[in-house]
Amino acid sequence: MSRRIALLGLAGLLLGSAPASANPLDRGPIADFLNVFRSQAIPRETVAWTGTEKPGTIVVSTRQRRLYYVLGGGAAVRYGVGVGRQGFSWSGTKTVTMKKEWPDWRPPQQMLARRPDLPRYMAGGQDNPLGARALYLGSSLYRIHGSNEPETMGAAVSSGCIRMTNKDVVDLYDRAQVGTKVIVRD
Repeated sequence: MSRRIALLGLAGLLLGSAPASANPLDRGPIADFLNVFRSQAIPRETVAWTGTEKPGTIVVSTRQRRLYYVLGGGAAVRYGVGVGRQGFSWSGTKTVTMKKEWPDWRPPQQMLARRPDLPRYMAGGQDNPLGARALYLGSSLYRIHGSNEPETMGAAVSSGCIRMTNKDVVDLYDRAQVGTKVIVRD
């Protein structure tokens, strides 16, 4: 009973700190907590790493549809990702220039030209295509971000961004820093 009261008290504190119009289940600490329980089609795991990249480097293999966060000592964390569909995939080296929690989304003009039905703005939250976290890559339009479509992990469906489950992007967000080198390979 005391645990239930403590949980209700915590929920009250969290709810009380949010604007009246905000849905605490949509973004913020409660949404982060709920994402922990969402299923993963491609489980995250620590694997052997034989590359020469320095610890802290992010390496994306678009062919494998996997993202690796290099730990050092011959190991990396491997995540399943969604990548750019045909005509939208890319390769190269970028740097994480900004990180945001529950980012708002403004589709770029190029995307709006292809999809005029898209909203011009969407506040961050569970329904937002950028998901729980976003790592912005240089001055490009590309990001490594969460997704409200976990079933797309392992697929080539995006407009060039690297998609992760919300659970995985929160883990990567906590590991990677602004200035992290990101290598995208075929």
